[in-house]
Amino acid sequence: MELLSSFITYLSVEKGLAKNTLSSYETDLTRLQLFLSERKLSLADAATADLIDFMELLRGSGYALSTICRYISSMKALYKYMLIEDLRKDDPSETIQLPRKWERVPQALSLDEVRALLEAKHRGRTVMRDASMIELLYSSGLRVSELIGIKTGDINFEAGFIRVLGKGQKERVVPVNMRALEKIRKYVSEERPEILKKRQSPHLFVTNRGGAMTRQRFWQTIKEVGKQIGIDLHPHTIRHCFATHLLDGGADLRSVQKMLGHADISTTQIYTKVTTDRIKKAFKKYHPRA
Repeated sequence: MELLSSFITYLSVEKGLAKNTLSSYETDLTRLQLFLSERKLSLADAATADLIDFMELLRGSGYALSTICRYISSMKALYKYMLIEDLRKDDPSETIQLPRKWERVPQALSLDEVRALLEAKHRGRTVMRDASMIELLYSSGLRVSELIGIKTGDINFEAGFIRVLGKGQKERVVPVNMRALEKIRKYVSEERPEILKKRQSPHLFVTNRGGAMTRQRFWQTIKEVGKQIGIDLHPHTIRHCFATHLLDGGADLRSVQKMLGHADISTTQIYTKVTTDRIKKAFKKYHPRA
């Protein structure tokens, strides 16, 4: 906290930044500090890989590019300050690019990789919860923020749909397949009461402390399962798979747009690039004159 406090003072006194800007820096870097503390690291100890993992966490949680740009700017300013003050000899943020330079075409897993993901063996006291969350993510293409925000009353087992609150507080209804429903039903009837004990919670997916599942905890779950099956995963990858596999199977773009909750169809159209690329690769591989 002392480092962060001295940095904010530096921005205020030396740079003359406005209070709102200072507040943004402090909020961003406090969030980074919390992330690093879970790895038993401080801001001064972070390596480039840790900062990239943090960016991937934000990206996978559906943060806007403008917000992620702000986080990166905050980090770069902090580590530049640390160089000036001789608190570090290197800048771990130096090679981190702004989101506008990131590869925009989403990376989707193959069907075999998704099968391995959905059939992975989970460990601990929350195996049903973790398995049903991942199955639901692939079944319905939810954002992580939507997944962890689901209440018990939002899911309709008989009709096979779930009501979610998306970006801009926009509500939409998304279909859920039978496998996901069966896993969720089993979790609700068997494991969830054991997790909660005598506590009450409106949230469908709960932690061992009885609170709602957090982005950070679910991120850890995804990373652990990914390591188990040998795939580098983040939650947004599964959403990409949902969209890409629907289009591969012949779903129309408008339907996929509605299920993903995209306000603009141009956001959904990026997935057609993935599908087109796959078709081109198949053509080149199998056509005798390609």
